[in-house]
Amino acid sequence: MQSTFDAAILIGRFQPFHNGHAALLRETLARAGRVILVIGSAFQARNAKNPFTWEERAAMIAASLDEASAHRVAFVPVRDYYDDRRWAAAVETGVRTELEKSGIASPRIALAGFHKDASSYYLGIFPHWFFLAIERQGEIDATTIRQLYFNPGGNGGTARASLQNLVPPAVARYLDEWAARPVFSAMQEEHRAIDAYKAKWGSGPFVTLDAVVTAANHVLLIRRKHAPGKGLWAIPGGFLEGRERLLQGAIRELKEETGLDVPEADLPSALRGVAVFDHPDRCQRGRIITHAHWFDLPSANLPAIQGADDAAEARWFPIDAIQGMETELFEDHFIILDRFLGGTA
Repeated sequence: MQSTFDAAILIGRFQPFHNGHAALLRETLARAGRVILVIGSAFQARNAKNPFTWEERAAMIAASLDEASAHRVAFVPVRDYYDDRRWAAAVETGVRTELEKSGIASPRIALAGFHKDASSYYLGIFPHWFFLAIERQGEIDATTIRQLYFNPGGNGGTARASLQNLVPPAVARYLDEWAARPVFSAMQEEHRAIDAYKAKWGSGPFVTLDAVVTAANHVLLIRRKHAPGKGLWAIPGGFLEGRERLLQGAIRELKEETGLDVPEADLPSALRGVAVFDHPDRCQRGRIITHAHWFDLPSANLPAIQGADDAAEARWFPIDAIQGMETELFEDHFIILDRFLGGTA
């Protein structure tokens, strides 16, 4: 069969790669000489929704392909920017770089996919690529698969056995091996924490405050004491209380979690910016809209700090170290830091 397109782009998170994805990939391979799989939610810390690194997902997909198909598939990882313009630009840059590596000049490009639900809106962001509509390949859903796999209910072995009919055999073997790693238990804890949170508080929307504090070319972070995100570094912050203004709440949370040795009265004058982060997918606990406040302290020295409340530890980090910490940062905090400090994402 002669290919209609030189290259087709298939975008997904593939958490994990299942039979529906595999059928979609086969259909796309039948229409294009080369397929570029854009793997979303790349580079971030593991969490319940994104437990597998982009490298692990690429390995799952590659293991499920025959040799001839494997030579026609390339992988482009793209992080979540929570900003459609930045994300689309990153996708296009990654695709263009991959096409140049493949030596394809003036390619006929298609964007393959199907409109699953409102989350598929991204398919309309690339009008210069021909949209190759492919019917949904079965009713398999990765969210259900993750629930079966991590199974907070506790019947893990039986639940994982039921995955055999939902994922390609190579992926089933990969998941069996992955379940023996220590990270599997950590992700089970994440699932339990999120389920418990939603059962107690619901899904929001909620309002939170974050405090990005810089001084002497360092930024202040806390290590999370509890799941979700246990052990990850985060910006100090928390939920707005009933009678608080936003700035008051940001300062209160900052003081409670870090014990920052700066008089409260001095902090408003150090405020350099405020930004709202409201992407519906930024937090797995529910719809949480945060107002991040950037305080730049004039001190030439680093004020004393002490982790407390929900923080197991508080620490000053050189700002230029943040770029290498993406996989250690909670939720979208890497992107929040990039918004104020630049040069990270």
